[in-house]
Amino acid sequence: MDTTTTTSPVPAQSSGRSGSQVPEEVRSLLTPVVLGDLHLRNRVVMAPLTRTRAGEAGVPGDLLVEHYAQRAGLGLIITEGTYPTQEGRGYPGQPGIVTEEQAASWRRVADAVHERGGLVVMQVMHAGRVAHPAVTGTERVVAPSAVRLSGEAHTAQGKLAYTEPHALTTDEVRQVVADHVAAARRAVDAGLDGVELHSANGYLLHEFLSPVSNTRTDAYGGSPQARARLGVEVATAVAAEIGAGRVGIRISPAHGIQDVVEDDAEDVAATYGALVDGLAPLGLAYVSVLRADPTDELVQDLRRRSGAPLLANSGFSSTTTRLEAGRLVSAGHADAVAVGRAVIANPDLVERWAAGAEENEPDASSFYGTGAQGYTDYPSLSA
Repeated sequence: MDTTTTTSPVPAQSSGRSGSQVPEEVRSLLTPVVLGDLHLRNRVVMAPLTRTRAGEAGVPGDLLVEHYAQRAGLGLIITEGTYPTQEGRGYPGQPGIVTEEQAASWRRVADAVHERGGLVVMQVMHAGRVAHPAVTGTERVVAPSAVRLSGEAHTAQGKLAYTEPHALTTDEVRQVVADHVAAARRAVDAGLDGVELHSANGYLLHEFLSPVSNTRTDAYGGSPQARARLGVEVATAVAAEIGAGRVGIRISPAHGIQDVVEDDAEDVAATYGALVDGLAPLGLAYVSVLRADPTDELVQDLRRRSGAPLLANSGFSSTTTRLEAGRLVSAGHADAVAVGRAVIANPDLVERWAAGAEENEPDASSFYGTGAQGYTDYPSLSA
């Protein structure tokens, strides 16, 4: 497969770095690191990025194979959020890991990345109340409680108001655990190197953590420990199925996105503390934290308590720079750094950062779409 391109959605913009000596902080990004069973050749990780290129059937096609293969030089690729059950599909064009056809197509992705020496794990993402029946094709969407999300969903029919979700029964919560386990098994059987559990950004597992989106009074609601219970149960069951060293989890404490309000600092500390305390005995590959300042006490306390390597992601609608990423690792604040926008625009980002080369600027207008523009047509340095 030829992934060399000669055109770019937007021109490379000079940052005054071309040909410059690599700063000491940046060199730390280029060193190997072990995250559980994952042996990364560098510490630059592709953050999970929703790109909506998998069509109506949620099947990764040639475009996804090419997109991920282009980025195999990163230490680790985390795929876009992939739905584990039809009720959990959040967006048109989002890929799934439910059917045999989807799993077979993910094998093509894994093989293409491995052929270029890369590693790839699948982010398993149940959208919860962020889903919409017009996207899922199901009669309902589900959540911890029947609390409607404000705003409108993006569907093939245009924007539609979110529907009131069905509050999962206790038995149905157990099915959520089983669905995640089945998805993880399909992913690794398809050749992926592991999975990342999405417990961030307002989706189902995150919805259970907040007292605003979770008003339950059973074993999965009320106290911080009860709200953290589902995340621990999912991680425990998935780790038992595929091995803890192949499992990561993504969290976004106090991110306040998609109506998952976490504005009580004491409750946030207690809830996420309960979550990582429950994860600590498992020996997960990593905990990924989305937070504007990964060096703050909350993140570093969660890191210590989890006992797992920390994957830091500071990108809040901004492009992570190589100096910022390098300083997080060189100062010991993170074991590796998840990068989003810079990876979108620069499939060979590690090579560019190592050389101090110019970077392509990401084109936000093509973040979501159905074709190659802004997806596989950013040029490499060799082009």
